[in-house]
Amino acid sequence: MTQLTKTIRELASDLAAGRITSVALTQQMLARAEAHRSQGGHAYVSLDGEQALAEARASDAARAAGIVASPLAGIPVSIKDLFDVKGQTSSAASLALADAPPAETDAPAVARLRAAGAVLLGRTNMSEFAFSGLGLNPHYGTPRNPLDRERVAGGSTSGGAVTVALDMAAGALGTDTGGSIRIPSAFCGLTGFKPTAASVSLHGTVPLSRSLDSAGPIARSVDCCAVLYAALSDQEIAGDAPALKGLRFGFTADYVGANVDAQVRQAFDRALDQLRAAGALVEQFDFPELLELPTINGGGGLVAAEAWHWHRALLEEKGAQYDQRVAARIRRGQQQGAADYIDLLDARARLIAIAQQRLAPFDAWLMPSVAILAPQVAALEADDATFFATNGLVLRNASVINFLDGCALSLPCHADGELPVGLGICALAGEDARVLRIGRAVEALLGAQ
Repeated sequence: MTQLTKTIRELASDLAAGRITSVALTQQMLARAEAHRSQGGHAYVSLDGEQALAEARASDAARAAGIVASPLAGIPVSIKDLFDVKGQTSSAASLALADAPPAETDAPAVARLRAAGAVLLGRTNMSEFAFSGLGLNPHYGTPRNPLDRERVAGGSTSGGAVTVALDMAAGALGTDTGGSIRIPSAFCGLTGFKPTAASVSLHGTVPLSRSLDSAGPIARSVDCCAVLYAALSDQEIAGDAPALKGLRFGFTADYVGANVDAQVRQAFDRALDQLRAAGALVEQFDFPELLELPTINGGGGLVAAEAWHWHRALLEEKGAQYDQRVAARIRRGQQQGAADYIDLLDARARLIAIAQQRLAPFDAWLMPSVAILAPQVAALEADDATFFATNGLVLRNASVINFLDGCALSLPCHADGELPVGLGICALAGEDARVLRIGRAVEALLGAQ
């Protein structure tokens, strides 16, 4: 079997030229997924091979008749196990929902991918109920980092990232509440896009936090993410890259710049130097209000409050079936009262207003997507204190963007032979197209070095 490692556009070109069929492409990816599973891999919780091949056959027939819905037509993708797919159970990789009734309809995000012609391969593993940035799952196994099996792939969209990294899907549909698209993208050397939350429907999903959840893609390139995001949001594909010369980028040492691994710091600083050399204006700015976030979220924050609201009856009935580390974090929401919750909403609105002022001079805000390299699985499995401390640090940078209702890309910025590091390109709500366009330019620069 040939190594794929192609972008969505390259695969679409192969399909258009007749160099491959959707059926052959789907068969190759299914074979990789089956081999991964037989070797002890845990990226998929379920494969839907028969249905995927039927969709691929229909795509090939439509193409032969001159019908090509989008660049995604005939392209296999994976779906995180919290999106409804008609006839399938959305378990959010939890035993507590394993016997839930099958979905009666596709979630709108899934339906949009279908309408764009994508082939749905299967459901991907994740941190239970999406409540961790590390990707450990005691029920369905922990997806391992494709570059170092001793390390995590990152969460919560752990399986989705692994499916893309190992050519078991051309793109993955994930969610991001505090970094769950960008963290696994950073750890696995991929590109991930967390869009403005309101731009992609979250109906038909198992929620974590109604205020912070967003849905978006993990893929091989910015263009792949732009193609997938356009389908998910029913918008035009974000346009051409701007010239980097004269663009203004801001970065901050406050909060997101602290306690960063040496290799992450080196990769981030190198990316800033490359941008400066290309003529971009790269400036440090102060954002001291970010230092308030640990206090604001000290009681578990919006995630715990809103997760408790959704889970409280299920926890009462099936709490023993939960990952107990997840259950403990959800139960923190039980301690929050209505006044505490309103205080959180007010604090969020205040910080968003401050961010609008702080970020106004810049075309984008740059930060390390994750402050550390992918940690090793064994230490996290062995010790609760290590798990929770590491999880907090892994989520820290990316979760800022969710709290501020922003959008962000994570691009690989590490050197060849190094463990992956992600560069975060961030902005506030509604700037999705601009972030994707800037991402194209930055990706081209970093890839040319």
